[in-house]
Amino acid sequence: MFSQKAEQAFTIVAFGDSITAERSGVVTYSTLLSQELKAKKGKVNVVNAGIGGNTTAHARERFEKDVISHRPDLVIVQFGNNDAAIDVWKDPPAQAPRVMLEDYESNLVWMITKLKEQKAKVILVTPLPTRWAAKIKELYGKPPYDPNDPDGFNLFNRRYADSVRKIGKRMNVRVVDLFQKYYDLDRAGERSMDDLLPDGLHPNSEGHRIEADMLLDVIRKMKLGVK
Repeated sequence: MFSQKAEQAFTIVAFGDSITAERSGVVTYSTLLSQELKAKKGKVNVVNAGIGGNTTAHARERFEKDVISHRPDLVIVQFGNNDAAIDVWKDPPAQAPRVMLEDYESNLVWMITKLKEQKAKVILVTPLPTRWAAKIKELYGKPPYDPNDPDGFNLFNRRYADSVRKIGKRMNVRVVDLFQKYYDLDRAGERSMDDLLPDGLHPNSEGHRIEADMLLDVIRKMKLGVK
């Protein structure tokens, strides 16, 4: 899988928001990657650089400190759920997403460009679908969202996920389409999205297992090496 110098670890940075960040009681995908890649290949260093509440705007602000400083060989970039959120719970209610779609796209392109300049490989991960858990419905169950539609909170998530796919294709970057995967599993009756997302937004350990397996499959197909 990796071609690496004998004394140099292959460094992977998992860069994202609270979906990426370590959480109590949950085995995250970054932990699973670390365990499985180390077992197979030895010198692998997986850095979890997830911070709750972050958008791609926050990501740009901490990009040098939390990503580039690690001199990564591979960066997994997963943002979008916070970017797409319209904070209708505020007073007065927000009228637009926290990060507009065109700015979200621009931020992702900026990060990919910077990483390519550093000769790092990139995997983009789509935002996740969101479900109407009680707290989310309390905060966001009003226009433009429709709490009577089980899929109502994905009004904008869907568009942001589609942008990730388009950017991946345009910039020749691999994409892990978790958004579509969750729908496919739910519709096939294999996994319920409500079960995978117990609070409506954050995946449980099983959800992280799904993401880790998808990432491992992509990593196996990539030609990776340590400089």
